[in-house]
Amino acid sequence: MAFEIRLATADDEAGLAELDLATWSSLSSPAPKPSPDAGWTFFDERTKPEQIHVAVSDQKIVGYVKLSREIDLPSTQHVRSIHGLAVYAHFRGFGIAKALMRVAEAQARAEGATKLTLRVLGHNEPARGLYESLGYETEGVLRDLFKLDDSYIDDIVMALDLTAAVS
Repeated sequence: MAFEIRLATADDEAGLAELDLATWSSLSSPAPKPSPDAGWTFFDERTKPEQIHVAVSDQKIVGYVKLSREIDLPSTQHVRSIHGLAVYAHFRGFGIAKALMRVAEAQARAEGATKLTLRVLGHNEPARGLYESLGYETEGVLRDLFKLDDSYIDDIVMALDLTAAVS
């Protein structure tokens, strides 16, 4: 399956919103499902097009990754964070998520980062497996941080050393 990865533009708003709504689940997000009826939009004051790389196949957005700063302080200039990764279910298994993560890692390196962090819900085994296969290591576990679907779920902090050789 052929796809390309590029930076998002403001014109990608509808496609990204559609993808986000279609892929939302309590497996991947502790937040309530976004509601366009309540005024939700994909791009807002915390999410700008220049933070997003999109995967496109046949002119349709099929995946995205969001790269941003975890904490905006001079002492954390060396750290970037993944604040979102999504791929349509029927496009999974083609290497799109891995390619998006590698592009985000390259972008973080280009910005001078030496560390890339992310947070993943403890019960999201597919995502955890992906991140581990890419070299991310668990740095911390916030036990039972969320209660989702009547179960307590850990929040796992993972990180990648960007100074290590790229595999």
